[in-house]
Amino acid sequence: MPVGEKLPFTIHLEELRSRLIICSIAVGLGFCICFAFKEKLFDILRMPLLSVLPEGETFIFTGVAEAFFTYLKMSFIAGLIVAAPVIIIEFWMFAASGLYPKEKRMLGPIVILSAIFFLGGALFGYYGVFPFGFAFFQAFANETIRFMPSVSGYLSFASKLLLAFGLVFELPIVITGLARLGIVTVDFFRKNRKYAILLFFVTSAILTPPDVTTQIMMSIPLMLLYEISISGALLFGKKRYKG
Repeated sequence: MPVGEKLPFTIHLEELRSRLIICSIAVGLGFCICFAFKEKLFDILRMPLLSVLPEGETFIFTGVAEAFFTYLKMSFIAGLIVAAPVIIIEFWMFAASGLYPKEKRMLGPIVILSAIFFLGGALFGYYGVFPFGFAFFQAFANETIRFMPSVSGYLSFASKLLLAFGLVFELPIVITGLARLGIVTVDFFRKNRKYAILLFFVTSAILTPPDVTTQIMMSIPLMLLYEISISGALLFGKKRYKG
């Protein structure tokens, strides 16, 4: 299609439908594959907590179907992750059809970097925060209070925390993009650094469990990412605010 030529709206809808069907099939296949290895996947997910539990302690489930539905939920989440490359490619192919060559060159790296930063945030949460956070929680157990985590409660807790860390690691992409578009400047971020730090602690308090240790462990990477974001904005957005 020649550059600048517009396709009928119905064509876009049909293409979107086709892309969504492909994504749904990919997620379905990913779910089936992950459900076949559900025990091994849950073993990987629960490893950080098991490492701090007393010897002989393990997970429990109190509802009749709790373990079954926990495996279903975990397999669906893992299936989304497995299908993520297909979803990203389909999104790219749909979006690229309506973009100019210059916009395509910009969007491609953004999509790839966003995926890398999200994965990096989730891995940081798993390896860097989980062991310390779970050790903190387990320390409240004593002779009268026994720590007995349930499978559904742990999956919900762990998935939300991993999602939170993945999202906050997108900060450099967002700030650099805003600077590149000329919406904000590097000076704006420098002058409002103290407010940003306060916002990080508030955000950490909302996204993480109500303990100071986990909140600090999320706030510190946010502050580092903020400084990285300023450098990125200075490097890639400087042409927008030179004067």
